[in-house]
Amino acid sequence: MLSFEPYGNPTYFALLGVALLPLMIGLLYGKRSRLYETLISIFFLVLTFGGPKWTQGIALIIYILYEVMLTWGYAVYRKQKNSGPVFYLMVILAILPLTVVKVTPAVENGQASLIGFLGISYLTFRAVQTMMETRDGTLKDYQVMTFLQFMLFFPTISSGPIDRYRRFEKDYRSVPDRATYLGMVQKGVRYIFVGFMYKFLLAYYFGSILMPKLQVMAMHSRGGFMDLSWPVLGYMYAYSADLFFDFAGYSLFAVGTSYLMGIATPMNFKQPWRSPNIKDFWNRWHITLSFWFRDFIYMRLVFWFMKHRVFKSPRTTANVTYIINMLVMGFWHGVTWYYITYGLFHGVALVINDAWLRYKKKHRQSVPHNRFTQLFAIFLTANLVCFSFLIFSGFLNTLWFTK
Repeated sequence: MLSFEPYGNPTYFALLGVALLPLMIGLLYGKRSRLYETLISIFFLVLTFGGPKWTQGIALIIYILYEVMLTWGYAVYRKQKNSGPVFYLMVILAILPLTVVKVTPAVENGQASLIGFLGISYLTFRAVQTMMETRDGTLKDYQVMTFLQFMLFFPTISSGPIDRYRRFEKDYRSVPDRATYLGMVQKGVRYIFVGFMYKFLLAYYFGSILMPKLQVMAMHSRGGFMDLSWPVLGYMYAYSADLFFDFAGYSLFAVGTSYLMGIATPMNFKQPWRSPNIKDFWNRWHITLSFWFRDFIYMRLVFWFMKHRVFKSPRTTANVTYIINMLVMGFWHGVTWYYITYGLFHGVALVINDAWLRYKKKHRQSVPHNRFTQLFAIFLTANLVCFSFLIFSGFLNTLWFTK
């Protein structure tokens, strides 16, 4: 049986083009066949989770049924009551499978969890935000079938972008006019072609050609201060480039395919290497993830801390929440010292960044601001981010603890 990684090879794209053509013709003439969309979603989900990955497919089915039961049950309950403990219990239950998947390798010597599958993180984010918006009252009309389409929308199932239920529902229940849809097709095709350049040319060069050579050189250059060397620095930049072009390329494929289906999935990257500070970087890098953490963890923690007067100073509240928020992001990537350190690094960086911006605002007359300082800020931010990606890569773990 055929089995493919999403957007992994030319055959996948050929099948994608053939499958999308009838849908695109329908949209051009103002018609959306939800039945056909469902059938092609099932087809590509079988390609992704079938064959040798059938255990992941079974895990996906069980997981979806579990999350539907929770979100539907809570939507019914929310129409009658609004108990905080019940809400917290439902959220805990919703993230429980993901927690098990993330913790299992740490306690089972690297053994993957049996309930894990490609994309479980991003599906969990969608389920939890649906539940939270139901609790807030912003989502009043929960529909099981729409939720299933939202969760199993195949272009974004494996690695996002993370859409929002209400935004997706609006697109899913409507048909763009011809001029709008032609504009979406134009953008979608362009995104896919740029994605090819990013993922199959640039990411391949940095990840498959340059990085292995630099890794070998770095291992042979150990012996200096903390085993650091020029090849390690080269690896840091090569890994950062590979991470960006690989993930940005995938995201462009997902967004481009979504546009061809008449769904305006939000973009995930917005020129992140032009960021003048770390806060702006997180407004440009993996945007749907960082905004999800901002809206559903950071803002809610700030509100809870202020409501219960945990800290006297709003500044302290913000600083503590920055660190908690980024630590959670670190743990989400995996229970390893380098992922957790990565999260802590960015949490502390956000705290320092806010302190600097306050100082700069207070002393704007004495702190120069010109083209040179702007370029220096971009250079400094990019290098700090690359250093954090070196931590994130896990290569330092290999460098320091492998004989």
